[in-house]
Amino acid sequence: MSWKKVPFRPILASLTGAAVISTIAYKYGQHSTNAKSSLNLFPLTSTTKLNSIEPPKYCKNISSHIQEFKDLGIEVSNSKPDIEFHTGNEFTTHKPLPGEIPQYILYPKTTEEVSEILKICNKYSIPVVPFSGGSSLEGHFHSTRQGIVVDTSKMNKILQINDNDLDVVLQCGVNWQKLNEELKPYDLMLGTDCGSNGQIGGMIATNASGINASRYGAMSANVISITAVLADGTIIKTRQRPRKSSAGYNLTNLFIGSEGTLGIVTEAVVKVYPIPKSETVVVVQFPSIKSATETVEQVFRSGMQPSAIEMLDGDMIHCLNYSGYTTEKWLEVPTIFFKIGGINEIVVNENVKILKQITTKNKAESFIFAKNKEEGDELFSARKNAFYAMIDWGRSEIDEDVRIWVTDIAVPISRLSFVLDTINGWMQNSGFNSIILAHVGDGNFHADIFYKKEKRNEVEQLVNKMIQLGIENDGTCTGEHSIGISKRKFLTLELGEDTIDMMRKVKMALDPKRILNPDKIFKIDPNDEGAY
Repeated sequence: MSWKKVPFRPILASLTGAAVISTIAYKYGQHSTNAKSSLNLFPLTSTTKLNSIEPPKYCKNISSHIQEFKDLGIEVSNSKPDIEFHTGNEFTTHKPLPGEIPQYILYPKTTEEVSEILKICNKYSIPVVPFSGGSSLEGHFHSTRQGIVVDTSKMNKILQINDNDLDVVLQCGVNWQKLNEELKPYDLMLGTDCGSNGQIGGMIATNASGINASRYGAMSANVISITAVLADGTIIKTRQRPRKSSAGYNLTNLFIGSEGTLGIVTEAVVKVYPIPKSETVVVVQFPSIKSATETVEQVFRSGMQPSAIEMLDGDMIHCLNYSGYTTEKWLEVPTIFFKIGGINEIVVNENVKILKQITTKNKAESFIFAKNKEEGDELFSARKNAFYAMIDWGRSEIDEDVRIWVTDIAVPISRLSFVLDTINGWMQNSGFNSIILAHVGDGNFHADIFYKKEKRNEVEQLVNKMIQLGIENDGTCTGEHSIGISKRKFLTLELGEDTIDMMRKVKMALDPKRILNPDKIFKIDPNDEGAY
């Protein structure tokens, strides 16, 4: 028997071809698997529907990785008081469930430390909730998954005061009132003035607003640039310091109002303003909410731009009279507090004259204006203390354990009279005690309801009805408190499924493991059966 010689090259070529085919087949199979997985995370569409993604998978043994944070020199706590403080506050209507409390609190002091924290969290799929002042109302800082909280309150340095440019560079943990104290020697101030505990990071995360917003705007009008840490630890800066720029996407505003779901804001450049050289406070009382709100429309049409236009209804004035926070007793009728500022007294006084003419046409029952700063501070203290007066009255006159449901609706100013009149009628007929407190200068109002625990469902139905009315009148379910966990369904009602799906697409692109503030603003888990 003889063997036929076969050339070596063809055999090698044949073997090589088989190997290549085998490799290609293997790679194709691997690619198909990866592609399938990838398609679940990133559907090849412009939006990401909830039912197109798999449930997120999170670390089940966080304690085994805590030493890695400690090795970086980062302060870590799991004491009971710390955990409780970072779980909720007394004004949140939607409390975390027992299985949703955080396991550890981390306290970074620099952007670089936040970056190292997120690198570790991303590596092990550890859920992260950013925490700022802790005063928000909609559950923004609640842990829906058992993970860690990154408390940025110790990142509290003012890095630069550029007084000639009217901006400051600061870390995210700076309290806005502390900032204003530091700005006083420069005769400057921050325009946004939300709750007293507000810190810059949280104010950016929720697009906070406040009393002066009618003139200076919300945070979205006052942030020039942001430094943020993304889910995988990447540090990005959205802009340089010029007031205007056409350089690429407006990533600054992408992060404003994102509630820490896209990244953790660690530093910011924010606008500041000259403190008015002259300012007075005018208090005007009206026979009805309608006459008060129609006055606001006419004030803006006149060309005036008051620093603040705040309305308290008669029930709120009753709480103020009861509390004793002010020396003067007021008529218990709808009342607007105006702050009018300018470059000198002549400008201010001319505006006061115009205001008096407008309010007189709208049947004002009382017109009081401050003749000096002390009188102005005294008059406006009634507005500043309104929330505390409301709490005092409710706990004294209703029940020590009374709860308050704070709503946060905003509508175009032209719709304000109708919407507030309608909601006021509903509340008066509901059997619940209530008040209306409104930033009427930008159409934002809080219709707040006192209730006892057993009446929660009834109050919630009334609140839902109010929010729907606002949305039906070209309004929003949140003027300044943001979405959190409790207003997700109203965001969908307001903007539609496709818009939410687009938001989810952005979220999944920047945070594919969904570790950053899970479940806030919209659902990121197809198994999420939450009603909100």
